[in-house]
Amino acid sequence: MKRNHRFTVNTEWTGNLGPGTSSYSGYERSHTIRIENKPELYGSSDSSFRGDPSKHNPEELLLAALSSCHMLWYLHLCSEAGIQVMEYRDIAHGILTENIQGSGKFTGATLNPEVIVSDASMVLPALDLHAKANAMCFIANSVNFPIDHHPTCTHQHART
Repeated sequence: MKRNHRFTVNTEWTGNLGPGTSSYSGYERSHTIRIENKPELYGSSDSSFRGDPSKHNPEELLLAALSSCHMLWYLHLCSEAGIQVMEYRDIAHGILTENIQGSGKFTGATLNPEVIVSDASMVLPALDLHAKANAMCFIANSVNFPIDHHPTCTHQHART
C-alpha cells in the first residue's frame, strides 16, 4: 500500500512598510519561508516584479526543486544499477511566459546535468538513466510544462 506524504511550509510576509498594501509600490515583496528544523529562506518576487534580487524567488525555487528532484532520483537509480557517480552538477533553465493580463506560467525547463562516473563502460547506461529519473521525479510529474534534458557524462577513475 502506498503512503501519502505531507509537507508543511510556513510563509510569512515581512514587507509591510507601514501602510500595508495601500499602493502597489508601497510595500516590499519580502517574506520568510520556515520549515521546521531547517534554516529559514528569505524570499521575494523576482526583480522584474519589484522584488529584492538578493532573495530567493518562487520561480527559482520551483526550478531548484525540479533540478534537485531529478538529481536525487538519478543518483538513486545509478546506485541501484551499479553505476558509481563521482560528480553531478546541473545548470537548469526555465522559461516563464507572461500574458497580457500580467499572469503567466512556466512554458518549459531544461536540465543540463553534467555527470562524471568512475567507469568508462558505464557512460552510456548512465546517460540512459536520465529518462527514467525524469519519469520517477515527483516534481516533474507535478508540473504541466515540458522538461528537456541535455545530459553529458564522462568518466574518471574512482579516488581511493
